[in-house]
Amino acid sequence: MILRIEDLTFSYNSHPVLEDISFSMSPGELVAVLGPNGAGKTTLLKCINAIHRPKNGTVYIDGRDVSGLSLPTIAWKMVYVAQRIEPSRVTAFDAVLMGRRPHVRWGVSRHDLEKVDAALRQLAIKDLSMRYIDQMSGGELQKVAIARALVQEPKLMLLDEPTASIDTKGQVDFYALLKELNREIPILVVSHDLLVVSRYIKSVACVNRRLHYHDQAEITGEMLETMYPCTAEEVCPVELVAHGLPHRVLIDHEKQPR
Repeated sequence: MILRIEDLTFSYNSHPVLEDISFSMSPGELVAVLGPNGAGKTTLLKCINAIHRPKNGTVYIDGRDVSGLSLPTIAWKMVYVAQRIEPSRVTAFDAVLMGRRPHVRWGVSRHDLEKVDAALRQLAIKDLSMRYIDQMSGGELQKVAIARALVQEPKLMLLDEPTASIDTKGQVDFYALLKELNREIPILVVSHDLLVVSRYIKSVACVNRRLHYHDQAEITGEMLETMYPCTAEEVCPVELVAHGLPHRVLIDHEKQPR
């Protein structure tokens, strides 16, 4: 098991964002994290990567408690790619090379440079190597970020809306690439590209303050479509559809006094 989360709770200024989250991933899994805005999807990824410290609960990566790991060790274990990549005055090649930092001991080696070159080719951005990233489009920036993540050689990849700045064709191409990468790296990806995602994902973690897990056999187009009208205050609509009950009826039932 590469990732295990036990009873995780997180709050911003005493406002609960995540409650009693328990979840695990094994090698080879490609899991989409779905949910409405404000439901805690990005917060969950940041708790996994130790950017946020949960109020309660524990995150284990490769069997080790993340809270007790140093930043370099966390970088060895997993990589987090944020939704927005800030442009800066470095070339794409140098930006990707930064991903080798956890592996560098006595300076950049030829092996490191070869890893960068291979990642640029894999993402089809070799021709952008010497271009400054503050001169790139959003889609190009995102590909540079993914290439940097690849050269880090993580045991787990966390992606937050990786295709937010990429056109429809680019999204399809990206998820096809993700499927290939998933042969070697387990991936947890936050996305709103539901129709594209549904062709490639193996399971869904529906986050709406709490988390409901659904394997591929349960996932249908109807279930995915229910994510659009859902608000952070409602119960998980995918969970409702999975059990064959109308979305609104079950929400009204949840509000009844017990």
